[in-house]
Amino acid sequence: MNWITGHKRATVKKTHIHTDVPDDFWNRCPSCETMLFHEEVEKADYVCPRCGYHFRLPVVRRLKMIFDDSRYTLIQLPKVKEDPLHFSDLKKYTERLKESRKKTKAEDAIQVAHGKVGGKNAVVGVFNFDFMGGSMGTAVGEAIVMAAQLALLQEAALILVPASGGARMQEGMLSLVQMARTTIAVKKLKAKKLPYIVILTNPTTGGVTASFAMLGDVTLAEPAAIIGFAGARVIEQTIHQKLPPDFQKAEYVLEHGMIDAVVIRSELKQKLDQLLNLLM
Repeated sequence: MNWITGHKRATVKKTHIHTDVPDDFWNRCPSCETMLFHEEVEKADYVCPRCGYHFRLPVVRRLKMIFDDSRYTLIQLPKVKEDPLHFSDLKKYTERLKESRKKTKAEDAIQVAHGKVGGKNAVVGVFNFDFMGGSMGTAVGEAIVMAAQLALLQEAALILVPASGGARMQEGMLSLVQMARTTIAVKKLKAKKLPYIVILTNPTTGGVTASFAMLGDVTLAEPAAIIGFAGARVIEQTIHQKLPPDFQKAEYVLEHGMIDAVVIRSELKQKLDQLLNLLM
């Protein structure tokens, strides 16, 4: 045996690399593409500390932010007939509902609560975009009608915070009827001269925009929220023209007189308190 063949190669001890990092440990900002700790984003009320991009805010966090001292009472929403059309595409509508309920721990795409905002009685409805894109079906329509009725009963302001792709296609015409029902509910509120405030968040589109979402006595929006009816690509294909890069963003909509103000999240509570003290 010579010194070459008899030499034993050095071995490198394998080290274990942990790969079990939670999926929600990091957030990538869609605007500046910075990788952010989830905890850092959460502490900043789900606003990017680098560029100010507003992430979607969880419903419970939104309610705590709006109500005085984060105190509110959730309303038990009425039951509606599920899957009235027995709709099925790639999946049955009933399966989609089950999946969304498991994912969001909520019955449908909206939660309604009542309490004090700026020391005044208020009823607040907040959409959950994670529940089938915040789409408006009969359950959502019924919830908004009930919210308006409760506001009338309590002589309270009604504040709605939509985040929706529009009407729920799985309910067909029944979802479109909710546009009329919610509009009538708001009209009854206005007849009693009770304030109705809308906070448009990203996105607010389709039949939601075409009904209650654009009827506020005061209409606010979060920065860069997409607000419109049809999508920009559909509009471009229809009119055969290139749209401005900021088309349908909150700032563009404000510039064209469709909303009253764009308010950053950290100032929203103060703005609501101020508005209700003036209007009530």
